[in-house]
Amino acid sequence: LLKPRTKFDHKGKFGHALLIAGGYGKMGAAVLASRAALRSGLGLLTTYIPKCGYNIMQGSVPEAMTITDQHEMHLTAAPSLENYSVVGIGPGLGQEKETVQAFRKILEATPPPMVIDADALNILAASRELLQLVPPGSILTPHPKEFERIAGSWKNDFARLELQKQLAKNLKSVVVLKGAYTSIASPEGRVFFNSSGNPGMAKGGSGDVLTGILTGLLAQPYEALEAAQLGVFLHGYAGDLGGYEKGFSSLIASDIVEFLPEAFKRAV
Repeated sequence: LLKPRTKFDHKGKFGHALLIAGGYGKMGAAVLASRAALRSGLGLLTTYIPKCGYNIMQGSVPEAMTITDQHEMHLTAAPSLENYSVVGIGPGLGQEKETVQAFRKILEATPPPMVIDADALNILAASRELLQLVPPGSILTPHPKEFERIAGSWKNDFARLELQKQLAKNLKSVVVLKGAYTSIASPEGRVFFNSSGNPGMAKGGSGDVLTGILTGLLAQPYEALEAAQLGVFLHGYAGDLGGYEKGFSSLIASDIVEFLPEAFKRAV
């Protein structure tokens, strides 16, 4: 599925993504997602963060452009979406009342396709009327508990898959249910299971890295299903390469970003 690049390609050809992430004490989530997005071949990245994260982002990810909310600690406003091909939202976001209102405004502004993760998923679960505003062609990346909050409980794995397929169909988007053998459901009812990854990736921040990868791929542009298949596999493959090098117990999320280039090279 990986698309080759040509001699005369330029950054404008590979998308401009907006990543909305971070909060006081959780700027690491924004940093991890931003680094992963850029390592995934994205042309341009802008991050939208609270004021407290400005120096952190500028020092940690100099390749990303950074704009800040008016609030010091969390996000309170919806940035302009005019210049972006994709919006990634959720890592470290928080669920403050003002943040929920800002997310609502973003969805009401008819955004481009989105990658929705973490607290953005929890906001959707708590304000279910917002689900109908999710733009078609988006990617949702819940772990099982986040998925349960949105789709309801299940008796067995077969019932869970049916709920996942139904949610993808209803939203006209791809639903990535994270875990061992991560399942990827398309709006047409197709389901794919991922073969890469390992238990060493069960650490805080790994999901933020996946959000960044998917945001970068969706912006380039890959179709949502292709971006999900590629992104989930490469995320796990980078984790496998990092685990073999550093040990699975010691693997951390930033190691996944570090080994992404090798994963891309070997995948080709």
